[in-house]
Amino acid sequence: MKYEVVKLGQLSGNKASIYTIWFEELNKTSFEIFINENRNAFKSEIKDITSRLIAIGKTVGAREHYFKTGEGIPGDGVCALCDTPRKKLRLYCIRYGSLLLIIGGGGPEKVKKLQQNKKLKDENFFLLKLSAEITERIKNKEIWYSENKMEFEGNLTFNDQDDE
Repeated sequence: MKYEVVKLGQLSGNKASIYTIWFEELNKTSFEIFINENRNAFKSEIKDITSRLIAIGKTVGAREHYFKTGEGIPGDGVCALCDTPRKKLRLYCIRYGSLLLIIGGGGPEKVKKLQQNKKLKDENFFLLKLSAEITERIKNKEIWYSENKMEFEGNLTFNDQDDE
């Protein structure tokens, strides 16, 4: 599957740039899919998460306390943005300091362990893989940060078939 990391201008601002993944064959982003899958059952939570993302981009930046860290392996930046502590909807992200955030997919957490929920496990593992690929491309100077460190530049298009 071919996909690209794309900036969400409506959520980004002078405190953080927010990106998502656009899937070519679906012609949708991971954030659009997340909203569509959860808007009926979790309308207020979707509104809360969207408001929090706008605040991250425009007002406060991607501060660590907004996220549940340690959702991947140490150093990969994979974390979860949860609507509020008592709610169960989560959105998986890759956080690059307080200036850059890539939002993936997610869903309701109805189990104690991620591995018990195939949807959440798949979303998490996809971002783990993407984080590793971005790290490798940064090392190879295929992707780099803009001068102000608020944008990704370079080759942000990926193809799962490249790994085969």
